Amino acid sequence: MHDFVLKELKTDDLLKELNAIDFDKSYAARACDKFEYKNIKIFGLKAAQANILKQTALSFGADCATPKSTITGKIDKADCILGGSISQLSKIAVQLGLQPFGLRKLGREIERILSGENYGRTQIMGILNLTHNSFSDGGMYENYEEAATHLYKLVEDGADMIDIGAESTKPFAQPVSAMEQLDKILPVLEFVRENSIDVPISIDTRSAEVAKQCLESGATAINDVSGLTYDDNMAEVIADFDCPVVIQHSKGIPETMQINPMYDNLMDEIFLDLHKRIQFAISGGIRKENIIVDPGIGFGKTRDHNFEIIRRIEELKSLECPILLGLSRKSLLNMQEADNETKDIFTVALNTLAVERKVDIIRVHNVKLHRQLLDMLEV
Repeated sequence: MHDFVLKELKTDDLLKELNAIDFDKSYAARACDKFEYKNIKIFGLKAAQANILKQTALSFGADCATPKSTITGKIDKADCILGGSISQLSKIAVQLGLQPFGLRKLGREIERILSGENYGRTQIMGILNLTHNSFSDGGMYENYEEAATHLYKLVEDGADMIDIGAESTKPFAQPVSAMEQLDKILPVLEFVRENSIDVPISIDTRSAEVAKQCLESGATAINDVSGLTYDDNMAEVIADFDCPVVIQHSKGIPETMQINPMYDNLMDEIFLDLHKRIQFAISGGIRKENIIVDPGIGFGKTRDHNFEIIRRIEELKSLECPILLGLSRKSLLNMQEADNETKDIFTVALNTLAVERKVDIIRVHNVKLHRQLLDMLEV
């Protein structure tokens, strides 16, 4: 009897594996599309659209999961999951271009996902908290001299950008007035100008007034943890300055967000909320090229929610915006009593997963340690 030896392949370089077995090199690159599989969730299809999509998928040897009531037409809208090899999905997309009910556009959207646009190497956003009550370093850099010294250290340690904030948005934190935020931030921005520091500066604020004055004073981006929902004027300010903006998902406000956060489908709700916020931003004059999305680790999420986000964060790439992930020293580490040095070690371990999943920006306290990580991984 013949003894079979099998090994499941777990690699991003299937072409190398095909070449290793002496597969036809002239066809190997195209063959990779037959071995790589994707599952795409499609929201809100009409019954007729879902039925046509399923039949089209089956005709190419793929499949499309639809609600049972779709086939009878007794459902107005249906969420579907289309699955198949890249080769099959490409053929499905082309065939949809010949179908009625607006499916041509769906075909183009499938092709867009298959193109897999790459935003490049992971960048490091260093954190400078000018607050008295931030969860890990509150009060450490509230003094101007200490803030300026730490900012300079973040630059020397290799930060690609620096995020400055003067309002803690940790769970149960209270709002801070625009004037109080500006009193702390503007002198630091003056330090940046006087010392010709050319690292991009982001301002972590929910206040349109703070954003406006900081952008006028040399800041280059805004990081709004409310996703443009806290201040009705924020979108207009971003559009006027034509600057990058981080739109974060948050369930609730800091004062209440960690009181029993619940989701029916975590990743769907985050995805659809960010999609809605992106469309709102664009309708307000913000260019999509300027939008960065953040799933909001710790903002209305349990520890299990946070780890699920990290595992599945690549699902957000379908939004076609760079992804920022901020998990540094947060409670998901489950080491509230540990010192920051210990927290940073475990933060680096988790951010290794983020880098492997091609997260575009990691927001961290310890820039030096993460620069060493990226240099080691050569990303």
